[in-house]
Amino acid sequence: MREILGVTQDSPRKRRRWFHDDYFDLFVSQASDGNLDRFELCYGLDATERALVWDRERGYFHDGTDLLAAQDIAGRFDSVARALPGEVAQAVLGRLQEYAKRGAVAQARRRRFRRADWQQRPS
Repeated sequence: MREILGVTQDSPRKRRRWFHDDYFDLFVSQASDGNLDRFELCYGLDATERALVWDRERGYFHDGTDLLAAQDIAGRFDSVARALPGEVAQAVLGRLQEYAKRGAVAQARRRRFRRADWQQRPS
């Protein structure tokens, strides 16, 4: 995965980051101490359709239809996580593995993932 640079920042206390490969788009929000506040892991050949989301305040939820099994998402993510900065890879992978272990099903939030303005590719 490679980092997309030039992501819009709206708060000095939070850092937004975007990582991309052919299967995933990973959007993260980190607190000023580097801890993960939220991630949106968009997945699939057309990564605009589905996302598994974790938020420190609200927990897990899913955008889109046909949720891929958490174990499959975690396994596939693990294979590309080495290309991410260590703190991001560990935090996201840890949350994905926790989710898969619990056998939880994320609550569906909406039928399709909608990108925020800051999640649009810079011109």
